Amino acid sequence: MGSHIKYYTLILAILIFNPFNFAYGFQPKSQNCIKCHTLNKEEALLLIKNFNQNVNVINIKKGPVSYLWEIEIEINGKKGIIYMDLSKKHIFEGSLMTIQDKKNITQDRLTDINRIDVSKIPLNDALVLGSKNAKKKIIVFDDPD
Repeated sequence: MGSHIKYYTLILAILIFNPFNFAYGFQPKSQNCIKCHTLNKEEALLLIKNFNQNVNVINIKKGPVSYLWEIEIEINGKKGIIYMDLSKKHIFEGSLMTIQDKKNITQDRLTDINRIDVSKIPLNDALVLGSKNAKKKIIVFDDPD
């Protein structure tokens, strides 16, 4: 009977202290990496300026993929998106797409950040054609020169 207890104790010890249990710092999807890593605008700007001196960092947020930051930038008045890994060793510019539905995540974000707020367009000197109180309006820009 004593040998059975030693046997079960040995098995239990192997299961508890299995080196493979400690192979990961945390189990997949159990930790939000953004909580442990930080990136502020000033730090991002220092890293990105190596590629373009005219860049300005507008916003930084968790990227659409784990281990990536999404950085909204502006260069000479044009807004764009770049991605940086959490180690701050790699950046890439380009389209990030989903395989399953072939959705261009980057293009969707570019559309969002470059959206024009029509209510901010001054219409004081506009030439009105049709009803001034129409429910829907079309704004046409023309250069007379």
